[in-house]
Amino acid sequence: MGARLNSLQRTLQRVWRGIRQVSGDDAYERYLAHCTACHVDGPRLSRREFFLRQEQQKWGGIKRCC
Repeated sequence: MGARLNSLQRTLQRVWRGIRQVSGDDAYERYLAHCTACHVDGPRLSRREFFLRQEQQKWGGIKRCC
């Protein structure tokens, strides 16, 4: 029974990670992992700064076809 519960728990964790990845909920964690791997000495944005930058990129500027 314990092994089956562990298997179910691992499956649910993978599903939850997939949902977070598809929805973009884990974007800040992925950003931090990228910074740690590629930009060791560079400054890091706070969670709030990261969110505001993402919002600006998504909604800033003209968003129409004509």
